Amino acid sequence: MRHPFFLARTVLVRNNDVDSACKVLNRILGKEGILDQFRRTRYYEKPFQFRRRINYERCKAIYNEDMDRKIQFVLRKNRTDPYPGCL
Repeated sequence: MRHPFFLARTVLVRNNDVDSACKVLNRILGKEGILDQFRRTRYYEKPFQFRRRINYERCKAIYNEDMDRKIQFVLRKNRTDPYPGCL
């Protein structure tokens, strides 16, 4: 049986195997961005660094969304052949 992906940040420890449970917990926290947030709040972030990070995250999100849209466009199955009759 696979471990449930997300269950209120609860990790099941089976057969006293704490190492694998820690790996699962770290993966869950990493995907949610909690570890990054924790690392950011360890030290003071200057306002210009905060603005730079926020702008970078916005640009990255826009780029990723655009690339996902382009990839989905290329991978769709029902598109017409742009060059009919050619191999």
